[in-house]
Amino acid sequence: MGEVRKLQKKLRQIENLETKVSLTPEESIKVLKKAELRTRLADLLLQQSVPQQTQRPVGGEEGSMKRQVEEGAETCLVAPPTAKAAREDKQKDKHRETHNLPPAAVSPDPDTEFRAVRASWEKVKFRLRTLEGHSDIITCVAVVDNFVISGSRDTTVKVWHVPTATEQRNLGGHSGGVTCLSVPPAEYCRRLASALRLPDGERFVLSGSADCCVRTWTLSSGQCVKSVYTFNAIASLCFLAEGEGYIVTGSDAGKLQVWGWLDQENCQSVNAHADVVDALQSQGPLLFSGSTDGGVCVWEVRHQGAEPLRRLREWGPEVTRCGGGTDVGGRLRLSARGERLYLACGRATLRVLDWQTGTVSRLTNHSSTAGVTDCVNQIPGVLIGSCFDLTTGESNLNLFSLPQCRYLISLTSSNLQRIFCFAAWLTPSGGHRWVTGGRELIVWEQLPVNAKKRADVSVRRDSRLDSLLEESDRDSEEESDADDGEDYIPQDSSDVEEAAGSSWLRCVLQ
Repeated sequence: MGEVRKLQKKLRQIENLETKVSLTPEESIKVLKKAELRTRLADLLLQQSVPQQTQRPVGGEEGSMKRQVEEGAETCLVAPPTAKAAREDKQKDKHRETHNLPPAAVSPDPDTEFRAVRASWEKVKFRLRTLEGHSDIITCVAVVDNFVISGSRDTTVKVWHVPTATEQRNLGGHSGGVTCLSVPPAEYCRRLASALRLPDGERFVLSGSADCCVRTWTLSSGQCVKSVYTFNAIASLCFLAEGEGYIVTGSDAGKLQVWGWLDQENCQSVNAHADVVDALQSQGPLLFSGSTDGGVCVWEVRHQGAEPLRRLREWGPEVTRCGGGTDVGGRLRLSARGERLYLACGRATLRVLDWQTGTVSRLTNHSSTAGVTDCVNQIPGVLIGSCFDLTTGESNLNLFSLPQCRYLISLTSSNLQRIFCFAAWLTPSGGHRWVTGGRELIVWEQLPVNAKKRADVSVRRDSRLDSLLEESDRDSEEESDADDGEDYIPQDSSDVEEAAGSSWLRCVLQ
């Protein structure tokens, strides 16, 4: 296992190197070794998968008793929850009889409901269309009606018309890579349109960049109507639909800044995290922020006070177990649902944080530690996590039912590139449309089940992902070994500096 972990770590670092703008000669040599390393890793994994017959007792009472003990141990681990549930049901029935209450309504069997949902997803068909135009990695995506907005490290923001798969606008104005996008609600767009004497139906798009600027663009004409200089490279931004509206930016120095929507004056600045604030998401009157160091903060939004944000909860990497530095991936992505935060931090598992109590669970998103989870998102009733296999170079999306977090299916396609960002919306007929960004910008359009056209996406199931949420205060031994194993030793001192800044996000900010 030691050599397997070393090879996985080398491949992880090579993948990070490949996202850089430029490579040194030494780094280029390392990248060229990727195919060789993958072949060696595949051979080792194949050898380990062969049953070790010599280590297993042939017949005899000892082998039989050992198997019985192991099976009994597994039964003991599974039995208590079932027994506990039965006891609780008996207590509820006795309470109803004592107080002469009517019998409880028969609720649908969760397993039956889950199997029906899974069966419907197993029949899903998607057509893929690539939107070509960016010259570098796509870092962020957003959607408005029939339009996709994409931001890239090539410093541009592009607007695409989905039905015709054509580029409608090229919004050039940033001098650094575009790192984040946000689309304010229509109500707040009307207010700004009125203040600027633009048509009431105008929609606006916000973009943040490594050039320290937040720009506000009109969707119809691509005109930049406002620009704010923040004095810090922007790694994330979010629109808060509270009061008159606010723009919140997260910087590469760990700072959160709040700006008024109409006047775009600074309302608040707070040192929120010790590292890059690379995740921001609002949920009603709450704002969630996440940092590269694995820290998470929950903020209350107050539109009547002098400072719009008040910190409610703060959980460090020792709780979330999402820290890990550049070897793991360097980014944290989050998706909020009620009291749960789903966290992607470059590992093979998703972290599920109860932000009220600080309880953390792990959700398996890959069958081995060779998987990399770059983004996590939600559609109604479904959690979606991206997964990239360092061993094979394959990429796919894993779907889990909510709120149970039970594995449904995996979606993949030939030559699908690593996915760094995701957005979704529904068509008027109720079909799914998704857009993913990374090395390619791809629109996923759901086809009718009875459509004769061949689907571009394969649906498959990996039974190794069927495990439920596993509560834990620390990483599994396997994950810890994968992250803390022997480093890919650089060849000289210049490589040390490059390795220290090889995370994908820091490459974006260069």
